[in-house]
Amino acid sequence: MRVLISGASIAGPVLAYWLTRHGFTVTVVERSPALRKTGGHAVDLFRPAMDISERMGVLARVEEMATRVDRMTVHREGARKPFAVDLGKVYRAASDRHVEIMRDDLSEIYYDATRDDVEYVFGDHLTAIDAEEGTVVFEHGPPRRFDVVVGADGLHSGVRRLVFGPEAGVFIGAYLAVLSVPRERAVVGEYVGHLGAGRMAGVYAAEHMTDARAVFLFRAERELDCHHRDVPRQKRLLREAFAGMHGDVDGWLDELDATPAFYFDSITQLRADTWSRGRVTLVGDAGYCPGPAVGGSTSLAVVGAYTLAGELAEAGGDAGRAFAAYERAMAGPVRGARAFALGSARTLIPRTPLGAWALASGARLVSALPTALTRSLARLNQRGVRLYDSMAVKDYLGARTPRRERPTRR
Repeated sequence: MRVLISGASIAGPVLAYWLTRHGFTVTVVERSPALRKTGGHAVDLFRPAMDISERMGVLARVEEMATRVDRMTVHREGARKPFAVDLGKVYRAASDRHVEIMRDDLSEIYYDATRDDVEYVFGDHLTAIDAEEGTVVFEHGPPRRFDVVVGADGLHSGVRRLVFGPEAGVFIGAYLAVLSVPRERAVVGEYVGHLGAGRMAGVYAAEHMTDARAVFLFRAERELDCHHRDVPRQKRLLREAFAGMHGDVDGWLDELDATPAFYFDSITQLRADTWSRGRVTLVGDAGYCPGPAVGGSTSLAVVGAYTLAGELAEAGGDAGRAFAAYERAMAGPVRGARAFALGSARTLIPRTPLGAWALASGARLVSALPTALTRSLARLNQRGVRLYDSMAVKDYLGARTPRRERPTRR
């Protein structure tokens, strides 16, 4: 049974791994000519995603590539002294098993775990999909037919657009930008930032990185008039949003014209009621993005990919039955992630100077409390910071699977 996955970032390779493990024959198509090195930000893997990574045999590499950024120093606009946060204590309160890792590093780890058993087609993408028949048309390659087609191609999913129509995302009031800056602009292992009403900027680096990453979050009352591929306009908007904040921030923005990698997008939440149609389904941000940078979308994508593969195996490849079970299994986690993202966006980017003060005060309090106490308090609220650790993940390893064909190469 043949499955096509569009997208080779996080959810795509994880799904490919588990599908091949269950006996499916998998092809992954990726628009980029190679694995993306977009200067992406650090992402979090919480306990369920860590457990799945361990089952994939890649946990040692994941832990080796952890950022180990465990300190944070933030300068609040209008305050004379910065405040410090023990990030290690915050992470331990949020999860019993957690790693922060650069998105590009995680993508490469998952790709390496699958490349010998999966047909990867780089530099191509889908231009048409027959959802009922499973026939697809590529921009460059010949048409092909698959038993199942999966969109794992992110917030601006081409598969979703072709099968479900225009994006139905809900803008939740903020934007995220990330760019690569020279390593000497950061302190290894520490996040140094500036916080003001409606905006936050910071820079960090990990020991194994050859550069540093500057991260910008800012509020907007409405969506900006800017296409997600219009990089020159995105850079102008970013400069406008952070004009006059601080000399450090000005220095990071000075790297915009020379940066080898840049990311800019709205923090948008997808709220579709269904992610499947015919032989096509969606996974990760393509189907249920809770909001980049605020909703734990990477862990949700890993759990979703593992679940989809398992349900397809348990259904013996029956797409209709598997998709229905997959959506039932993911409904609760997706609802929880959406609610958590909305709260996170409000908290991380306060609207007023008073809100910025409250955020700083709360961060100082968490750092001051004993670790055991913060962890105990966090466990009382499984809809908050403990949301992802509370997600139950089914064991699909005993599922019956279809016979697997050998992958072809292009």
